[in-house]
Amino acid sequence: MKISKFGQVNNLTIDAIRHYMDLGLLVPEKKGGHYFFDDNCQKDLELIIEFKSMGFSLNEIKTILTFKNLGMLAGYEENAYYQSLFNHKYEKTEEEIARLTAANEKIKKKIDEFNERPGHSKVPMGININNLNLLVCPKCDAPLSLENGSINRNQIIDGDLVCNCQTYKVESGILLSGTSNEIVPISSSDEYISDYILNTDSFYLETLQKGLQTVKRKITGLDLESKVVLEPGTGIGFLLRTIYNVLPDNCLYIAVDYNIEKQRFLKSILERTGIKKDILFICADFSAIPIKKNSVDIIIDNAGTSNYSFKHTDFLIEMLEDLIKKEAYLLGTYLAFKKFSVNSKILPQYRDNFIPLKIRSKIEGLKFKLIEEFASDVLSKGGIYEDYFVQGEEVFNYLFFGKR
Repeated sequence: MKISKFGQVNNLTIDAIRHYMDLGLLVPEKKGGHYFFDDNCQKDLELIIEFKSMGFSLNEIKTILTFKNLGMLAGYEENAYYQSLFNHKYEKTEEEIARLTAANEKIKKKIDEFNERPGHSKVPMGININNLNLLVCPKCDAPLSLENGSINRNQIIDGDLVCNCQTYKVESGILLSGTSNEIVPISSSDEYISDYILNTDSFYLETLQKGLQTVKRKITGLDLESKVVLEPGTGIGFLLRTIYNVLPDNCLYIAVDYNIEKQRFLKSILERTGIKKDILFICADFSAIPIKKNSVDIIIDNAGTSNYSFKHTDFLIEMLEDLIKKEAYLLGTYLAFKKFSVNSKILPQYRDNFIPLKIRSKIEGLKFKLIEEFASDVLSKGGIYEDYFVQGEEVFNYLFFGKR
């Protein structure tokens, strides 16, 4: 019978049959460009299926078929061969069962340990009342005062922050600055993060992790006590979640993003940790962040400028210059290109902010003196969430650590 009929009779795909043929497990007769499968092929296939059900690999089955078809063993020889074969497989299977049983017991023990741990109660996060003195209107520079507020444990959860010219909404503990904010729906945290990991190149993820750990070491090496830290473009908080546990309780971390859904997403994850830190969530355009001038001790630019530069020529940190103290630290990581393709997604007018020498020049123009710089390994693949470069382009992460 032909391959299609052979597959139909045995409930196998044509690809599976061809795979067995490529390995030499099935040797049908070829006539005029077509393969024909006879009773010998059927018997070999039944043996393949039987041995697979006993845990034999295809390579092991190939060896068995070779002995069967070429050995032409006498009865007592065949009996001795198969006895030896099955005894050996039985011993190996017993060893594997013992190994898996031991592994399963360890897994069960871990499950029991986690079940016995007390669950984290959700810690609501809002705007700390003590941080109101830091908030001003970016238009008139007047301080903001609370009206019609809902306060829980000294935190503003909902309400209006007003000045003489404008009203700013606080919704679910997030300060909204501006008339509109980008809304990009995000699935649940577990699903989104799992989806990101599964759909991003493994080497890209490895480089991302190394970069986050490098930034964490630099941040924890600074004195964060009673300091104000600003991160523009926080996104879903890869960095903030990495350093969250090491932030001092009296360190104010201002997480700014223009996407309200990303802010809600990140806030929800941090609330579920059961650990309370002083985080101020602001959803705003970067040109209208409602905080006092000369108030930021440390600015963390973790790809915020890079993401902003996909559609803007402005260098983000220059826009925030008035908010940063005269003496401050800057820790920035930037997406950098070794070369741009003719088909590059980065339009020519935006490319300066992706070139390391020009990035460094702009930072030093803000009086930050270099303490350390670092370049990651070159990346050539990203994923559906990191699709900002095309085939043939080589990108890397450029880190600048400086002080003024």
